[in-house]
Formats: sequence, structure tokens, C-alpha cells
Amino acid sequence: MHTREAVLADAQAIYDLIGTYSGDGTLLPRRLPEICENIRDFVVAEKAGQIIGCGALHLYGPHLAEVRSIAVYPHHRGSGAGRQVVDALLREAERHRVSCVCLFTRIPEFFSRLGFSVAPREHLPDKVYKDCCNCPRLQSCDEVPMVRGQAPKFAILPRPFMAAQFPITIRPLEGE
Repeated sequence: MHTREAVLADAQAIYDLIGTYSGDGTLLPRRLPEICENIRDFVVAEKAGQIIGCGALHLYGPHLAEVRSIAVYPHHRGSGAGRQVVDALLREAERHRVSCVCLFTRIPEFFSRLGFSVAPREHLPDKVYKDCCNCPRLQSCDEVPMVRGQAPKFAILPRPFMAAQFPITIRPLEGE
């Protein structure tokens, strides 16, 4: 078993693997075009020429990156593939000199063994502003935020416009 950077030809296999865990809500679903657009973020674990695991590193800036879409086929769990994928993504974050890597998970025990610790959501504003505001689970998120490194307490992304914060009344045009 080994890890490698994903290539565009891997997009369908990554999509299928993520789909294994998105139906039950374990992972957020990813559309195939989204995976194609972001294929350079992905690493895959291969065994005997077959993709058995994947994960992605999303860069927000030198202060923050996110490990996301970590998946290993159920019959390969416990083989070390998940750890190898995360280790490869952490090396990539180090190469980019990112000071903090975050993730949101329902299996914090696994990631704590890899050096991640639980962190307040408020310490990850760029993640929250960019991704969580558009998530269907925003008000009922059950994922645990975790970090490895010094969690930033600032954002480089602007706070998003949210309709709930600024209600808009739509009135018909005169003459309608």
C-alpha cells in the first residue's frame, strides 16, 4: 500500500469512495465536477493498483488548511490507509508552511491519535465563513472541530452576507 497525489483520472474513483460515506451523512457529499476542479487537493491510498482511500487538503492561507473528505473503503479500515492519507496531507501542509491544520469529524478518537485536539469553532472563522454557512447542517452540526498546530483566532476571508442576519422584504414594482 502507498499514497500518491491524485490525478484527474482518479476523480470517479474518489467520487465513488466518498459516496460510500455520504449517503448516511458520515461525509458531506461531493459532486463529481467539484472533485475534478479540486483534484490537486486530493491524495489517494492504493493497494494492488486499486484506490482504497482518499483525502484532501484545502488551503485557506498560511494560517490555516483543512483536511477533508478522508475515506477508506470499509473492508480496508484498520489497514493504516487512513493514517497514511492524513500523514501525506500533513506533509503537504508543512510544505506550504501552514501553521494550523483543522478538520471537522465525527470520529475524533482517530484524529486525536494523529496529534489533533478539539478546538472551539470560533477559532476557525475562515472555515466557518467559507464552508459552514452554506452547509445544510449549519444549525445542527454534530461534527467535532479539531486542530493540529496553533489555531488562528482571526480571519482573512470576509464575513459572508447571510440573509438570516439581514432580512430582505421584496415588494412588487409599481404597476404590477
